[in-house]
Amino acid sequence: MGSNIYKYIYGPVPSRRLGRSLGIDLVPFKTCTYDCIYCQLGRTTNKTMARLPYVPVKDILNELEIKLAMGEFPDYISVAGSGEPTLHSGVGDLIEQIKKITNIPVAVITNGSLLYLPEVRKALEPADLVIPSLDAGDENLFGYVNRPHPDISFKKMINGLIEFTRNFPGKVWLEVFVLSGITGMNAEVQKIAAYTKEIGADKIQLNTVCRPVEEDYISAVNKKQMEKLALFFPEDVEVISGDESHNINITSTTKVTDSEIINLLTRRPCTLTGISSGLNLHVHETSKILMRLIDEKRIVAIRSKSEVFYKICDKH
Repeated sequence: MGSNIYKYIYGPVPSRRLGRSLGIDLVPFKTCTYDCIYCQLGRTTNKTMARLPYVPVKDILNELEIKLAMGEFPDYISVAGSGEPTLHSGVGDLIEQIKKITNIPVAVITNGSLLYLPEVRKALEPADLVIPSLDAGDENLFGYVNRPHPDISFKKMINGLIEFTRNFPGKVWLEVFVLSGITGMNAEVQKIAAYTKEIGADKIQLNTVCRPVEEDYISAVNKKQMEKLALFFPEDVEVISGDESHNINITSTTKVTDSEIINLLTRRPCTLTGISSGLNLHVHETSKILMRLIDEKRIVAIRSKSEVFYKICDKH
């Protein structure tokens, strides 16, 4: 059966936090409650608060069962994708059904904006791990960095994070995303750190930009500065940096089709080693496919810092 059956499942992708992660895309491209200035997917085209059954849960489960039957054993199944997953009104049912068909842990990667809603907190209860984000320590920077839907205030978002973490039976890893010259400064990180103590997550992960972003004024905080900023947090902090394919071993020369690579790059720009590690494909074979897709004008190669990333052509 061809890989073009996969509309909602993508990867596995190499994750700096989750190892090899099999992704599930729950909402249409760039359907989100935020329009973050650092988003690797560009500007939000549908900024909304509407929780709807955007895609059929049964179709996602069918794709997942097919993928798992092919011998895929990722470290995590990640409910994430190209928008805000908690906007899907069936996210709770999906997680429950996944838990019935596999023992692979389920992670939900969310911006955390809807955790103030009791129904969203309830929906995420079956997950093993939830990774929400906190990118600012006050209303002004929250508005500047996240560009949220008008109905989401900083206070509402913070209270949702606190309430969710207090009662969630699984693990919560709070991602703090910092940007050079904006939030990656001592005073701003101190504001954020004051809230993380109250939130009480199991782990704080300090992160920064690692892939090309739409806004050209956005840049990463270097690792040395990240380690200094980590000292402001009362909790132990994991500094997330480096190559996302690090320590992910390629164990076979799996047959991978164009569609699988296109599906992956639709969700995020990736490096050659990132694609190879995620899809378990030899680097040489991956390179040949990428060169052909570039020749066919289906993808482009762009340089960011010292690395080359591949992404879908804008017209694709």
